[in-house]
Amino acid sequence: MADATDGLSKSQERWTAVDDYITDLLVPEDPALEAAAAASTAAGLPPISVTANQGKLLALLAQVQGAHTILELGTLGGYSTIWLARALPAGGRLVTLEANAEYAALARENIARAGLAETVELRVGPALQTLPELAGEGAGPFDLIFIDADKKNNPGYFEWALKLSRPGTLIIVDNVVRDPTVGNEGIRGVRRFFELLAAERGVSATAIQTVGGKGYDGFALAVVGREAVRPSSRRLG
Repeated sequence: MADATDGLSKSQERWTAVDDYITDLLVPEDPALEAAAAASTAAGLPPISVTANQGKLLALLAQVQGAHTILELGTLGGYSTIWLARALPAGGRLVTLEANAEYAALARENIARAGLAETVELRVGPALQTLPELAGEGAGPFDLIFIDADKKNNPGYFEWALKLSRPGTLIIVDNVVRDPTVGNEGIRGVRRFFELLAAERGVSATAIQTVGGKGYDGFALAVVGREAVRPSSRRLG
């Protein structure tokens, strides 16, 4: 057991060193993002936001997608929100949902500091309550949807993502790699999400395993086809 633990520790050190190398070369220092990360740490938020190079990946995906409207589930301190919002063109709009009112208050400060208060709309409350409200207001379809909230509700989030999509919408789901021998609520939610994803007609998807400064994990990517779009989707006003 000691050898296995030592091996994992050495692997983590290597993954972190490579992350640091990539970030130092390809992700320039950014005062607003660094301040958001520091404020989140100081406030005691869980250290589960994306890393800097993952944040830049999200921004690049949004740019490649040509996204004008983005929906994010799980704001936390607003770190990923800032990355995504900055990738939007002039007049673009991002709606982000956060269940925890204290996290949301800090995220608003971080987003405002980054100069994005007019671009980002932050809604507070459990996403399975605020998503129906969005749909009822005629929000959507969104060009990109990023799901990074509590994993047990991933199946419900995916269903709502489809309702708020159009043909060509890109859905990104974070933290989808979990130990298959464990059966807690979060892991069951991830498994059920994968089952729904596999069964959904017209969605083309894959998942990628990742290693890095925050360990071993992965994300799923799905492009929505016409057959998968729910009839209730309407253009964001």
